[in-house]
Amino acid sequence: MNKQLSGLLAALLLLASPLFALAQAAEVPELNDPVPATYTVVKGDTLWDISATFLKNPWMWPEIWHVNTQIANPHLIYPGDVIRLIYMDGKPRLTIESRGNVYKLSPQARVLSAGEAIETIPLDKINSFLSRSRIVDEADLKGAPWVLAGMDEHLVVGAGDSLYARGEFPEGKQVYGIYRRGETFVDPETREKLGVLARDIGTGSLVRVSGEVATLSISRTTEEIRAGDLLLREEQRAIDSTFYPSPPESDINGVILAVEGGVHQVGNMDVVVINRGGREGLAPGNVMAIYKKGGKIIDRVTQERVQLPDERAGLMMVFRVFDKVSLGLVLEAERGISVSDRVTNP
Repeated sequence: MNKQLSGLLAALLLLASPLFALAQAAEVPELNDPVPATYTVVKGDTLWDISATFLKNPWMWPEIWHVNTQIANPHLIYPGDVIRLIYMDGKPRLTIESRGNVYKLSPQARVLSAGEAIETIPLDKINSFLSRSRIVDEADLKGAPWVLAGMDEHLVVGAGDSLYARGEFPEGKQVYGIYRRGETFVDPETREKLGVLARDIGTGSLVRVSGEVATLSISRTTEEIRAGDLLLREEQRAIDSTFYPSPPESDINGVILAVEGGVHQVGNMDVVVINRGGREGLAPGNVMAIYKKGGKIIDRVTQERVQLPDERAGLMMVFRVFDKVSLGLVLEAERGISVSDRVTNP
């Protein structure tokens, strides 16, 4: 696991609540083989780094890290501290030896201001990986205003420019997301229409409306805005500074429908669309395993066509959930991953 990925993953760690612990009850922490008895923290480490040193499934770290209420700041971990693996009632636990004293290690991960203490990374540090694109119904796009042109009839518009748009602009709606129509998603098994990708292009603020033509000031773009791009009301989304890393509460068996950017091969930090969403019980922070779809070969002995088994190929985290689909960030890509590969509980 590389440091860039490990640093990113540290942003996903947060104190596990009792409900979170119950959700994980079906899964058991798996120690690495071999597993070290101790680990000395070095500068640049993250909590995920340390968890992955001891665990095969580091998202299960809250199960073996514990808080000692007698310690004022048990979540502070510094370079030079020694993390030790011990067993309590036959179960593995991690403790911290700091300045000659043994403390139990808190599962809480916060952004700390204390000097050299290990820190998590605020969401704005990984925000560039977290897509603003949306999955909408066909009706949402048909009724949306659209871009006419930029000022002085410019055909393309960027951040800092203004543009004209046409359509209905309800009073009180001042901020709009600017989107480009993307792929229509259909479930590969049931053929159910799951929604249409509204690909994020930028953000604009309403300046004035004259009849059905509005003027907007553009504050952010991911690429040049063009005539015909659509305006959707800005969503009021509450985003935590961290995610709960957890397995799904229900059994999930889905597939990758698409990769943001229109490519078919998937790599680290790519955003993917999967055909499972809120109605199947998915939630932001759910960690899922990615399995490479097995191919078919001819058995040279019997001449029969044989289906090869799926092989685990990576790990992803769901960060945006819609009713029928979800967006996920690929955290690990151990082997070639592509559209139609399977996603399931880790």
